[in-house]
Amino acid sequence: MAARRVGAGCWQRALWLGRRCRLPGGRESYRSSSSSPALGKTVDNPQVTQEEIVLPRRKTWDKLAVLQTLAATVNRDPTAAHYMFQDDPFLMPRNAANSRLYSLSKESGRNAAKYIIKNFPQYFDKTFAEPNVPSLMPQPITPQAEGVSEEALQERVHLRMVKESVDMFDQLLQAGTPVSLETTNSLLDLLCFYGDGEPTPEKEQEEKEDLEEPGVDASEQKAPKRQFRRGAQPGPRWRENNHAERIFKIMPERNAHSYCTMIRGMVKHGAYSKAYDMYIDLLNERHKADVHTFNALIRAVPYLKDKFVERWELAKDLLTHMAQQKVQPTLLTFNSVLKSLRRCGGVGRTMSLFVLKEMEALDIVEAQSSDIISEVLNEVEKRSFTAQDPDDANFFNTAMQVCCDLKDIKLAYQLNRALEKGDNWKFLDVDRSNGYWSKFFSLLCMMEQIEVVLKWYKEMSPSVFYPSPRNILDLLQALDAANQLEVIPSVWEDVKQLGFSRRQDLLEEFLSLMSREQHPSEVQLAFAKCADEIKGVHEAAGPGQVPLEWTGSALGHVVVLFSRAGRSQDAWNMMEHFQKINRIPTDKVMDEFLSCAKQNNCPDEAIKMVKLAASLGLPLSQRLKSRTEEEFELSETQKKALESIRWDGDSSDSDSDSSDSDRE
Repeated sequence: MAARRVGAGCWQRALWLGRRCRLPGGRESYRSSSSSPALGKTVDNPQVTQEEIVLPRRKTWDKLAVLQTLAATVNRDPTAAHYMFQDDPFLMPRNAANSRLYSLSKESGRNAAKYIIKNFPQYFDKTFAEPNVPSLMPQPITPQAEGVSEEALQERVHLRMVKESVDMFDQLLQAGTPVSLETTNSLLDLLCFYGDGEPTPEKEQEEKEDLEEPGVDASEQKAPKRQFRRGAQPGPRWRENNHAERIFKIMPERNAHSYCTMIRGMVKHGAYSKAYDMYIDLLNERHKADVHTFNALIRAVPYLKDKFVERWELAKDLLTHMAQQKVQPTLLTFNSVLKSLRRCGGVGRTMSLFVLKEMEALDIVEAQSSDIISEVLNEVEKRSFTAQDPDDANFFNTAMQVCCDLKDIKLAYQLNRALEKGDNWKFLDVDRSNGYWSKFFSLLCMMEQIEVVLKWYKEMSPSVFYPSPRNILDLLQALDAANQLEVIPSVWEDVKQLGFSRRQDLLEEFLSLMSREQHPSEVQLAFAKCADEIKGVHEAAGPGQVPLEWTGSALGHVVVLFSRAGRSQDAWNMMEHFQKINRIPTDKVMDEFLSCAKQNNCPDEAIKMVKLAASLGLPLSQRLKSRTEEEFELSETQKKALESIRWDGDSSDSDSDSSDSDRE
């Protein structure tokens, strides 16, 4: 019965859907079947309403559409760390430094696994995966083609075996076997990319660091051009008469690809003058360079000329050559021009505006992008972007730094909306994300109401970023400005979790804010608990940890906090530290301690305070003695003890009186 009801319901829904269907163009479609008398009767009987079917348009879905739909139903948990750390609770980071270390460690583990699989595929010949995914299995790294042939050379080039490829090429030449131009160009590509050396992970990392743009000095430099690479790591550079140059010279035939490969390789590995000379040879041979070669030459402009004006003239000549050779510039072309203009001083700042206008004219960037950052963000926040240049990943961090420099919180909110648009969040990796949100939070503390700051703080930490010591100081200043110091104990708990409880500057700021004013008793008890934990940080720590040194101000703040909480014994224990570190307590500290002793009705504590002040020779000693006599009910023994205190001032007066009498 249940099956019949289900079948009937499905049939009714199908008939209802069919009534709404019509083929495109108004044509009608009918379906009949010889095995279905009912359908045949429907078609033949004109009295029955004819069913119309409309075929829906086919929609091509992304491969990740289902996962994206599921992800849209889940919100971010503000109390959870990044998902990459949730596999192992032991690796839950406490702060930004731990987050960077753990993320790099996981990536290093993946690279190590790839290295093992790549170099030792013979140990992974068992296929247990069902279904088997060939792209995830180890690829063969040993050449399959044997003997000396062009096919063997092509295979070794494909496997990126630099030394073996060069040896095979030389053997072919010695055997008198001609090598095709295409295969020789592939060998040149390999040699120029790896700098005539074997590909290793360390070398690839060094090459990546060499390509990073260092800072620019404001004045022109007459030193050698290598000085500009202060941020580069030492590594193998372009050697004289290396294999690439040797093979290029003996090539019986060269085309534009051959020259372009050599130029790009020389620029990549620091042979800028040779690259420019090679470009002149390319022009003399009446070849045309491609856009990637022009991009490389434009990046090399600051290393070819010393004067700022000469650099700009050379960059302009290269752009003119592009127009003459009908090479269409790309976004990377203009980015290379702008990077070179960064090293052209005032000339670069002036000409960069014209470059941006040219980019607008060629529809490479949106109109009005050369205006202020707010107009740029008006365009950015409307759509999702895909990285087209290696420096694109720095956009959001740089833009947030501009917002902080301008102290414009509305602009920061607009940038944040642009970051949340589509897949723009992918521009921020773990390090960049922490830097971006750290700057944003500092700006919030400076410009927003404290309720908004605390709301963002709870939502962002630790799921989005880990506050730095600078962020904690900014938050404390915001709490101080809003007169909401009662939140400090919860912030102190976060500081302990972040591992900043031994930062001297943070401890001083916490103690200073908590001891500055009198608060309700509940708040004072919470402050005293924080002070007790800070005292424990200064005492003997665990194995391998050095106890922090007390400062006079920190000791005074702790005494005040203990005194206001009624913990007179703890306060006196801290007072004794002043003599151990040769520091003098302030008048406020002594008055607070005396008030605490009065509140607890402890005259003995007050007498000890007077003795301490007298031993230090403080002018406050007499006033403390008077307060003790007036505010406490002293026994005869206590009065005698108070009177027996020897004052340094009195002894000096008596000495002066005796010396005067001797002279008389």
